Amino acid sequence: MDLLDTEAASRYLHLHPKRIQALARQGRLPGRRVGRKWLFARQDLDRMLGHEPLAVAGLDLSARNQLRGTVTSVALDGVMAEVHLRLGEQSLVSIITRGAAERLRLQVGDEVVAVIKSTEVMIGKGGAAA
Repeated sequence: MDLLDTEAASRYLHLHPKRIQALARQGRLPGRRVGRKWLFARQDLDRMLGHEPLAVAGLDLSARNQLRGTVTSVALDGVMAEVHLRLGEQSLVSIITRGAAERLRLQVGDEVVAVIKSTEVMIGKGGAAA
């Protein structure tokens, strides 16, 4: 079992160590207190984050960014499909081919996994100088 201390868990989750400790004390982060230290099993953190390996046709994907969600709408238009997912309190929109949506038989309410593989993430904010 791969155990992480608070510092290692904070680097792994990209959170401040104090936030890690607070979440663990609240029971919102799976951890164990040993003396004055908190220890976290990497597999528990991965499971909590939905990073369990996704099996596709009997294969595991190397992509770590696997987000589990529920389909809230599917709009087919020409050769493309717009799929809206609910991920907890967040939403995600994916544009895929119509053929892929039909092959998966996507319907509202389906539990799915969005696999994100990208080299960059862009962030925008209204009112910023162009």
